[in-house]
Amino acid sequence: MLTNPSFPDLLKAGTPLLTAWCGIPDPSIPGLLAREEFDAVVMDMQHGSIDFAAALRAVPLIAAAGKPALVRIPVGEFATASRFMDAGVSGVIAPMINTVDDARLFASFMKFPPVGQRSWGAYGALSLSGLDAADYLRQANDLTVSFAMVETREALAILDEILNVPGIDGVFIGPADLSIALSGGRSVDPASPEVDKALDHVLARVKAAGKLAGIYAPSGARAGELARKGFNMVSIGSDTAMLRAGAQASLVAAQQG
Repeated sequence: MLTNPSFPDLLKAGTPLLTAWCGIPDPSIPGLLAREEFDAVVMDMQHGSIDFAAALRAVPLIAAAGKPALVRIPVGEFATASRFMDAGVSGVIAPMINTVDDARLFASFMKFPPVGQRSWGAYGALSLSGLDAADYLRQANDLTVSFAMVETREALAILDEILNVPGIDGVFIGPADLSIALSGGRSVDPASPEVDKALDHVLARVKAAGKLAGIYAPSGARAGELARKGFNMVSIGSDTAMLRAGAQASLVAAQQG
């Protein structure tokens, strides 16, 4: 039985996927959120405090809930992407892809030949996929998603070139960093008109290339707006933000009356 036979097919099904975003260094948190109605769970190793060992332990917990697991790796740690591929994650988000060479290097660690240069060692992926070695090798490049993050003026300027790199399945937008870049460092406003204009441009180019588009949203309300824009995947808030929001709501309820 295949746990996550084709994450790309889920993303292309027409209904935007809403994902949890986790940074707390405890594998039980992603495992817990996978039991909610999120479509997938992303673990953030770039800005979150979750490390490789904790994220690795969370992968089978997420899979046990029947959900795809994704990881955002630290900047430039493309070898880590391969290790998570081996563990059975369904997708990797690579931050700060600002050159075509960045995109090619990232793709080389994500995909087996002839597309990339990923080496063999799929211990967890074989178990979670239910495939034997030969079938996994044949299908693996189409079962997972490589998201190159677009969050700078440099990346926007070469967006078509990034999308055309073999092995890059789509882009993931970091709207906060994009707002900093577009404002010349003057502000952090991920919902500014300038950012929204850039998002429309990205979506148009992604659709023209037949690729996938994901994005981070700081709130559920903003996630709904971005899903309606046409993003294939929208990550909502973070585990710490949800924890704080739940605590604040409980306190307000307790203090009433």
